[in-house]
Amino acid sequence: MAKDFYATLGVNKGASEKEIRSAYRRLARKLHPDVNPNDKASEAQFKEINAAYDVLSDDQKRKKYDKYGDNWEHADEIERMQRSRGARSSYASSGFGGGGPNVQFDGDVDLESLFGGIFGGVGGGRRGRAAPQRPPDMEQPIEVTLDEALTGTTRTLITEGDRGESRRLEVKVPPGVDTGSRVRIAGEGRPGFDGRRSDLYLVITVRPHPRYDRKGDDLYTDVEVPLTTPVLGGEVEVQALDKKVALRLPAGTQNGQTFRLTGLGMPKLSQADKRGDLFARVKVRLPQRTGERERELFEELKNLGH
Repeated sequence: MAKDFYATLGVNKGASEKEIRSAYRRLARKLHPDVNPNDKASEAQFKEINAAYDVLSDDQKRKKYDKYGDNWEHADEIERMQRSRGARSSYASSGFGGGGPNVQFDGDVDLESLFGGIFGGVGGGRRGRAAPQRPPDMEQPIEVTLDEALTGTTRTLITEGDRGESRRLEVKVPPGVDTGSRVRIAGEGRPGFDGRRSDLYLVITVRPHPRYDRKGDDLYTDVEVPLTTPVLGGEVEVQALDKKVALRLPAGTQNGQTFRLTGLGMPKLSQADKRGDLFARVKVRLPQRTGERERELFEELKNLGH
């Protein structure tokens, strides 16, 4: 079923940037996993509104989405294929060998290689047969979530077949990719006249996560704890990206103090069995309301010089 990003955010197609941002924030506050723990339906909706906002809040992505719908991520490739087909049509209609004045070629075609291969070289064979030129490599931007970068994922692309037709290609994005990573898919790029294909490079962007900051292979997150725990010491639960772990805070832990949790960061690219670390920053949660007894205790602490 086609996705309607406008309907997902509850706005019309002509909505302004401000209206889209306001709608997203309203829904994000309602559906955030921290507000709805263990609610799979809310979690799925939260992912959907993030995907919709990621596209509609970006002018270029929104234009592509408005034109191509679910295939917006393939817009550049679709348009390139359309231009390529137009070039081939012009070439065919010119009557090759008939001297048509408006012969056009796709920008990837090397004219000397093409004519050299047909006539055995320029100037009646003064040169040997020119070797067919390999078409240039192709780049495809890919966006993934931080969770997908942790485990690896797949994407289905629309590429050009050997005869100019569209074809579907499933590619694998390995664990550990980061924004700027380039993943090489050998022999899946542009087709050449001799049947060989160039390489395809996936250019990765990892979307920001609401809970974690990423620095290389390490992750950073805030852990809220009640006032008594860092003062007296105690155990707190930390949500890593893929599981929950216990962290023991020593008595006298300071607000903002950071603890390293080894091996709970991101996988190292091409070494998925090795991971970075997770750094948990303590954020002391102060009581918003205090009863009479609590106030008496805090007064006692104050008088003790604390």
